[in-house]
Amino acid sequence: MNNAYIIGHITVKDQKKWSEYRNKVPATLDPWGAKVILRGKLFSVLSGNHMHTDTVIIRFTNIGALNNWYSSPEYQLLIPLRQEAAEVDLLSYEE
Repeated sequence: MNNAYIIGHITVKDQKKWSEYRNKVPATLDPWGAKVILRGKLFSVLSGNHMHTDTVIIRFTNIGALNNWYSSPEYQLLIPLRQEAAEVDLLSYEE
């Protein structure tokens, strides 16, 4: 099985709600063996266009675990909070 990754490009709209969302996400990742690899702020755009200010990369053991996490009731409950807190583009990748 190949590792799978979520890459989220983020622009925070409400810092308080974003902090609440970020604090709740790890508990939804644990059952799927996922690990946050990077949480970072954009330093510079070296080529092309990029509108977001933050990025997160989360590694899963496989694409099935990634998809099961995203569709899990625990994570689905957080999506409205995420939408209030930030503009987020989520992409999934497989190695």
